[in-house]
Amino acid sequence: MDIQCTQKELALLQEVATAATSLQRETYLVGGFVRDKLLGRPTTDIDFVCVGDALELAGAVAARFRPTPSVDYFKSFGTAHFFLRPDSPDTPPYDLEFVGARKESYHPSSRKPSVEPGTIQDDQLRRDFTINALAISLNPTTYGQLIDPFGGIGDLDKGVIRTPLSPDTTFSDDPLRMMRAIRFATQLGFTIDSNTWKGIVDNAERIRIISQERITDELNKIVEARIPSVGFDLLYKSGLLKLIFPQLVALVGAEYKDGQGHKDNFYHTLQVLDNVAKSSTDRWLRWAALLHDIAKPATKRFEEGHGWTFHGHEVVGGRMVPKIFTALKLPLNDKMKFVRKLVELHLRPISLTKENITDSAVRRLLFDAGDNFESLMILCEADITSKNKQKVKRFLDNFLWVRQRCREVEEKDHIRNWQPPITGELIMEVFGLSPSKPVGIIKDAIKDAMLDGEIPNSYDAAYAFMLKKAAELGLVPVAGQ
Repeated sequence: MDIQCTQKELALLQEVATAATSLQRETYLVGGFVRDKLLGRPTTDIDFVCVGDALELAGAVAARFRPTPSVDYFKSFGTAHFFLRPDSPDTPPYDLEFVGARKESYHPSSRKPSVEPGTIQDDQLRRDFTINALAISLNPTTYGQLIDPFGGIGDLDKGVIRTPLSPDTTFSDDPLRMMRAIRFATQLGFTIDSNTWKGIVDNAERIRIISQERITDELNKIVEARIPSVGFDLLYKSGLLKLIFPQLVALVGAEYKDGQGHKDNFYHTLQVLDNVAKSSTDRWLRWAALLHDIAKPATKRFEEGHGWTFHGHEVVGGRMVPKIFTALKLPLNDKMKFVRKLVELHLRPISLTKENITDSAVRRLLFDAGDNFESLMILCEADITSKNKQKVKRFLDNFLWVRQRCREVEEKDHIRNWQPPITGELIMEVFGLSPSKPVGIIKDAIKDAMLDGEIPNSYDAAYAFMLKKAAELGLVPVAGQ
């Protein structure tokens, strides 16, 4: 395997080597950058290990560039990093991190190690997997030499994730490495070595000592993988998923009664997630796919003569989204609201394929979806999973028809992101009201009348309708209005 660096990267490494030599600091290029460059994968994170003071080395390297980048020093951790801006604004910056070689020991109740200075061999020994324990010398007499004490190159060739030490030791020391193993297998398309896999299964309970933020960071990386189902399937089979995301595990399995069964909603969900991943890199759209059926266990019922039903699972699922985001420490902002909205709406376009679609139904879908209409349609199309290819084609053709109808109505009525021409403030001003229930009743009535096509989307029509609705409530305009 050859390391595939650009000319800019080779020049950058030479600058680091020169600075290290001037300080007489034994220095190595290590970890993910070496792995990814050997695999031909793009990467901009570059890690360096030196024997001695890494902070001094970081400062010396930064001083060799113009303009001189600002260095962030983390003295308590003995690390430093800085961003090296690229030549083109469209190119992401290199993130250079410097750390002193160290050896670590762990206490069973914590993933935070006791650390002391060490050699490059000590530093490689503490790495999580053989493919991440590779190092390249930047020292004058051995410049460019690959140091591979655990057979990492062979594992890269074979596509295997394997721990350099005993898996029990590796995963007991730092249980997050179990999730990292699954994440790397998902991202790289690798398999997990059988002994390493056994170590994950045997030590799964140790994940409880890891902070939720670190767990969720790994979950997000799996969600963003090219085929994210690989990671979630491994998390389930390892026993980790039931500990970190029990709501998802509740979807597992198909129940039969009187010869009638339902699909396994867990593997259906993973298929939907993969389908979305083929169309979009949006992390939050992928989370919506992961959660779209999350309430099916809570809403599952068997109806005689009909079979299994999940009535209202989209509404219940929407209410579950904030609770799940809170538990996983995902952001409780517009990202969560986006996911909740898609979970709540994911059956609406499907229902439009099964009835004589009316302009009113289309207007309401466009109004409720707003800017998220395209994301909703991607999710709904991804939700069509069946081994019957003709059935899938029939449903997808129906969705093309729904899209066309939505385009026609939107061009005519401009409903998407529509704001009612009559505001609550105007209603209060005309009728001399303070914020109260009648204001909401009138405002909602105007909205419904426009969406149902009773009145056109215009100020004059809305104002006349407001007067009519207010009169029904016994309200009259104040003098001068």
